[in-house]
Amino acid sequence: MLEENPMLEAAEESAPGTFLSSAPPLAPQSAAGTGEAEPAHDDDRGADDFGADSFSNKAADWNTGSSMARSTDDEDETWPEQAADKASLREHLHVQLTTSTLDIKDRKVVGLLIDALDENGYLAQDLKELAELLPAELDITLDDLETALVQLQHMDQSGIGARNLGECLALQLKALPEDTPQRDLAIRLVSSHLDVLAAHDFTKIKKLLRCTNDELRTAQHLIIGLNPKPGSEFDQSVADYVVPDVVVDKYKNKWRARLNVEAMPKLRVNQIYANILQQRGENNSSQLATQMQEAKWLIRNLQQRFETILRVAQAIVERQGNFFEHGEIGMRPLVLREIADTLEMHESTVSRSTTQKFMLTPRGIYEFKHFFGSGLSTESGGTCSSTAIRELIKQLVSAEDGQKPLTDSRMSEILAQQGIVVARRTIAKYREALRILPVNLRKSL
Repeated sequence: MLEENPMLEAAEESAPGTFLSSAPPLAPQSAAGTGEAEPAHDDDRGADDFGADSFSNKAADWNTGSSMARSTDDEDETWPEQAADKASLREHLHVQLTTSTLDIKDRKVVGLLIDALDENGYLAQDLKELAELLPAELDITLDDLETALVQLQHMDQSGIGARNLGECLALQLKALPEDTPQRDLAIRLVSSHLDVLAAHDFTKIKKLLRCTNDELRTAQHLIIGLNPKPGSEFDQSVADYVVPDVVVDKYKNKWRARLNVEAMPKLRVNQIYANILQQRGENNSSQLATQMQEAKWLIRNLQQRFETILRVAQAIVERQGNFFEHGEIGMRPLVLREIADTLEMHESTVSRSTTQKFMLTPRGIYEFKHFFGSGLSTESGGTCSSTAIRELIKQLVSAEDGQKPLTDSRMSEILAQQGIVVARRTIAKYREALRILPVNLRKSL
């Protein structure tokens, strides 16, 4: 938009006719009429404090703005920080290979296997199939590949080159000192009985391997500390960072929302072109006049957009005060219709204002949508949100006896004793959404 319309420019400092986020917070409705004036903050102005004059683009406003001149000194330029390049798994292994004592042919075969690894460090392709695909002139046999695989698996990244999970874990265990307690038992477990261990059938494991509870517990602890995806340490994916649109804090014992400075565009009318247009006195049909009007419309629309976001955020904060005080367990049922009716907006407008909009709170960053959810009736006649019920399930599971974990039916009974009637199937659905294992897989020694 800045390239298409010369009437717009990115503003570095606040000036009249500028859309900046230096705005005081929208005061909670419950605090209105107290007669107490809040102290001014440079970055705290809320949407209700954006008056029409603040966004006017009159000639007087343009003339009082800051100059467009910018220093050309290198010291004044700000450059985005670049992330340092991280070596990939293949690059890391190839560097090791170049410093190894292997002969030229062995290096080529090992290098071929390195290139065949997947992103997790596994060799998914069968060696026999790979040998058949290689050109005959390379003179690489199946024995050469098997020998090269052993050499690859003994590089300093233990677990690399495995054909399956059991082999990957066994390679990592074999890399441990031989005097590691229950190392051999752990190797036998992952090599031959990994499926039984995954099912937590400890009675069967003790019969098969003739070990005690303490020995099995030590071996299990060793296995839990291994990396099932050794190649993931070289993952080159870039994390996506979220810039919150709204910041929530507590002021005079009341929770309030205010717009985030960094999330708002800093735009203003280009004063040089505005002055030219004013001095020429061109009519409204000229291109500059049209672009001026478009620039004013854009700034005004941005103002209204952030006003709406702030109003919706404040309405959410006022209704979910218990969440900010007590966490997930304090969440109350809330639907878009309730916010829409309160703010006298259309429900679709509220929906757009809560999609991909984020709120920075003392408990972390949450999408606006997180604060909406259905509820279940309680015996006392009230309602309990699904978010609060999920938090109760998490608390019950975290406090359960590992040797006698709670079933879904038992958790349903415990909630019923607290006046929250939840069916067993609903408990199972919430548990799966929380990625909590079923009762048989939560059992420990």
